[in-house]
Amino acid sequence: MSDTASRNPSGAAQMMADALLRTVAGTTAYLRVAGANSNTDQGQLGLVATTFAEVAVSPVVMRKLRPDWREGGQSRWELLVSANGVDQQVNALDLQSAESLFAITLAVTVGRQDYLIESIAANEAVGQVYLYRILLREAGMQAV
Repeated sequence: MSDTASRNPSGAAQMMADALLRTVAGTTAYLRVAGANSNTDQGQLGLVATTFAEVAVSPVVMRKLRPDWREGGQSRWELLVSANGVDQQVNALDLQSAESLFAITLAVTVGRQDYLIESIAANEAVGQVYLYRILLREAGMQAV
């Protein structure tokens, strides 16, 4: 007999979120993260080129949000990301938390379109994160 009390985290919410995201045509998002530069004098002066990596996270589902009159016509999107998928990449990159992964993320690519992160929220059940909600905006031509 197992303890199924609400105080005992079982991972059921994470499994259900994964199943739901896969069922509604979940896809893969690629997080463009900055690689670690060497901590040398050349790296600190910017003489060493910054490396980038594409980190695949799945399952994810993306939906377009209603436009707001204050936005100036720029489309905004919400990306629903499985906490299990994020945890796998956090472990693979040897990071401390999901927040540190999102902190080093420069852009998100879904279906050959780049997006910039505006905000991140975590949904929890029984003290465990089961879903990340990432608010994105389209990455247009940026002034350098």
